[in-house]
Amino acid sequence: MSSTWTFAGRSLALDRPRVMAILNVTPDSFFDGGVFTGPEAVVKAARRAQEEGADLLDIGGESTRPGAQRVGADEQIRRVVPAIQAIRAAGIGLPISVDTTRAAVAQAAAAAGAEIINDVSGGEEDPDLLALAGERGLGLVLMHRLSPPERDSYSDRYAEAPRYADVVDEVRASLARRVAAASAAGVPGSAVLVDPGLGFGKSVEQNVELVRGTGRLLGLGAGVLSAASRKSFVGRLSLGRDSQPGERLAGSIAFSLMHLKAGARVFRVHDVGEQGRALRVGWLLMETGDPGMGG
Repeated sequence: MSSTWTFAGRSLALDRPRVMAILNVTPDSFFDGGVFTGPEAVVKAARRAQEEGADLLDIGGESTRPGAQRVGADEQIRRVVPAIQAIRAAGIGLPISVDTTRAAVAQAAAAAGAEIINDVSGGEEDPDLLALAGERGLGLVLMHRLSPPERDSYSDRYAEAPRYADVVDEVRASLARRVAAASAAGVPGSAVLVDPGLGFGKSVEQNVELVRGTGRLLGLGAGVLSAASRKSFVGRLSLGRDSQPGERLAGSIAFSLMHLKAGARVFRVHDVGEQGRALRVGWLLMETGDPGMGG
C-alpha cells in the first residue's frame, strides 16, 4: 500500500523508493566533512544529485557523528542558509530538508527555501521546533536516539551494548510518542516520516534487528526513512573489521535494499547514483517478481 508525504504545499508519493541526497556543509561530518566549502560547491553537488535521480536534498550544518561537538544556532544558520539560497537561486526545485535540532535554524532555513525539518532528536531538544513545523506546514523527520552525539559511540565500539528489552518495540513506542507530540503541535501524520535512528544508540546487532522489524514501525506517519549510508555498523558487517567510511558503499547498498524490502521508502544517502540504481532494481524485483535467469 502506498502513502504520500505532504509538506509545504507539496506531496511526494511513497509508491516507490525515494532518495534523499546528503549535502553536509560541515567541516567534521564523518564521511563528507569539509567537502562543500562554499555555495558554488553545494550548487554543483545539488545539480549532480538531481541529475542522478535524487528526490530530495538534505542539508546539515552540524555533524551528528558520535563524539561531535555541538554547533550553535548562529553558526548553523551561517552554514546552511547561503547553501539553500544558492540552490534556489540556481533554479533547483527539489524539496530541501534542513538537518537540525534547533527551531531558529529551521526557521531561517525555511525562510531561505527549505520545506522539511530533519530532527535527529525527534523534536525533543527544542520544544519550539514542532510548533514551527505545525505553523509553517513543514515536513518533519523524527528520529529515535538514546543520547546526543557528544555522549554516544560508534555502533561497533560500545564497551557494553545499549540496553533494550526489545529494541524494535522500544523504538516504536518512543517514535509514537514523538509523532503524538508533533500532532499536538499541529503537524499532521501525513507530514511526518519516522526514522529508527540506525547507528544512534544501537549496537551492530540492534541495528540489524531494527531493519528486520521495520514492519512494526509502519503506520506511525507517512513512512519510514532509512539512513544507514556509510555508517560503522555497515562496515563491521560487510568487511568484518574496523573500516573507513570510504570502504562501505557495497554494504550500504545491501542495507538499503533490505530496508526497502522491510518497508522503508525514503533513503538518506551519500551516493545518489549507485544507491538509486540499486533501489530501482530492487523495487522492480519486488513489484514484478524475479524474472529468472533463463537463457
